[in-house]
Amino acid sequence: QVQLVESGGGLVQAGGSLRLSCAASGRTFSSLTMGWFRQAPGKEREFVAAITWNSNTNYADSVKGRFTISRDNAKNTVNLQMNSLKPEDTAVYYCAAEPYGNSWFRFGSWGQGTQVTVSS
Repeated sequence: QVQLVESGGGLVQAGGSLRLSCAASGRTFSSLTMGWFRQAPGKEREFVAAITWNSNTNYADSVKGRFTISRDNAKNTVNLQMNSLKPEDTAVYYCAAEPYGNSWFRFGSWGQGTQVTVSS
C-alpha cells in the first residue's frame, strides 16, 4: 500500500494560482503512476490529471491549458500547478497512486484530500 499526503490547498480568488503537492511513501516512487482527482459538494469524484510512471500525462478537458502535473522522483512527490483558477474548480482534491498503472482512472491508493476554494 502506498501512503499519500497532499498539501497546498487553500482559498484563492478567481484567476489566481495554487500549487498542490503529494508526497508518496511505501513504494518505489518511480514505479508509480500518479493522479489527481477532485470532488465538489454534491458531485461525484472526477479525474483531473495523471502522470504515468514513465512521465506520460493526461488531463481532463476542463483543466487543459490551465493545470500542469509534474513529478519529482528524487523527492517522491507529484505536483499540480493550477493557474487561471475558476470558481468551478472549487473541490476537495485527492492524490492517487498505482504501481505501474496503465489506466488513467484506476488507482488503488488514495490520499485524504486537500480543499481548494476559488472565490469569484
